[in-house]
Amino acid sequence: MNKSLHFAVVILNWNGLAHLRRYLPSVLATDFDGWDCVLVDNASSDDSVSWVRSYAGDQVRIIQLNKNEGYTGGYMEGLKNVKADVYVLLNSDVEVSSDWLIHLNSFMLLHPNLAAVQPKILSDRDRNKFEYAGACGGVVDGLGYPFCAGRIFTDLEADYGQYDEPRDVFWVSGACMAVKAKDFWECGGLDTQYFAHMEEIDLCWRLQRSGHKLMTCPQSVVYHWGGGSLSYGSPRKTYLNFRNSLFTITKNLAPGEWLLRVWSRLWLDGLAAAYFLSRGSVGDFAAVMKAHWAFFAALPRLMRIRRESTLPWIPLQQLRGVWPGRIWPYLGIGDARRRQMTLQIRAFIESLVLKSPQKPG
Repeated sequence: MNKSLHFAVVILNWNGLAHLRRYLPSVLATDFDGWDCVLVDNASSDDSVSWVRSYAGDQVRIIQLNKNEGYTGGYMEGLKNVKADVYVLLNSDVEVSSDWLIHLNSFMLLHPNLAAVQPKILSDRDRNKFEYAGACGGVVDGLGYPFCAGRIFTDLEADYGQYDEPRDVFWVSGACMAVKAKDFWECGGLDTQYFAHMEEIDLCWRLQRSGHKLMTCPQSVVYHWGGGSLSYGSPRKTYLNFRNSLFTITKNLAPGEWLLRVWSRLWLDGLAAAYFLSRGSVGDFAAVMKAHWAFFAALPRLMRIRRESTLPWIPLQQLRGVWPGRIWPYLGIGDARRRQMTLQIRAFIESLVLKSPQKPG
């Protein structure tokens, strides 16, 4: 067995000079031999590319794109020119531990059926807590709503080692995703129609449908600032999340279950929009409405993807990391009920830790 895989750590950049100044030094200090660092630049107008050239020299390979292709398009264009066993898609606002790749390499060698893995993602704003974008591995509920071990909605848990056992998950975070290049391309990579947000869940769903394993490696630790491209309260982010979530379930839910679930999600999205409006969040209300219009406009393309898909159709509850309950927005249920449901969800996440196999495979 090889002692090392070859990793390409690929950082997507768009006007991210401040983040690169703060976080790139930790990446370049990685203590691992078999890796390259690549910066894919989405036609930045700041001085980020010239700074990287000056600071890093030939330690960083730079691929410059002619226009801003977003997260999905930027990576899809950039990765065409990157050769490696494993791509690590790394946000520019992530600080890594010096041994992070050592742990990921050992873990992926130990689990040869593994297609993608994420480290433990802690918050760089509060290093005792998990970070919103991925925390310690992604889960979905019975309607396809995503949440994480260590983060449910905006409720971030303190890290006291409760998720330190590696385990299977439904999705791994695009903030720091290590994915085998062969599996990435065989499953079609990232859907460029997403632009940004939810694209990793779509990819991970397709990887699961292909029979691949997705896991966490909590011994590898990184720290994510978060909200580097779009702030967490941005209506643009709301639009992309609602639209792309509908894209994802329409593309991946099995025949016999997708239509009812999509219909249910449309109604629940409407309730969420009404909630935004009741709180005075007119921008978020409009974003949900716009997301629905965009979804219906894209529906012919989505149906064509379903017809042409050669991947197995697997019922959602047969996939790993699916909570049997519902986690749709808690509108009007009260703090006590919300805490109760949060505890139920966390108990499910903890059960995944106990059920996950701890042997090679």
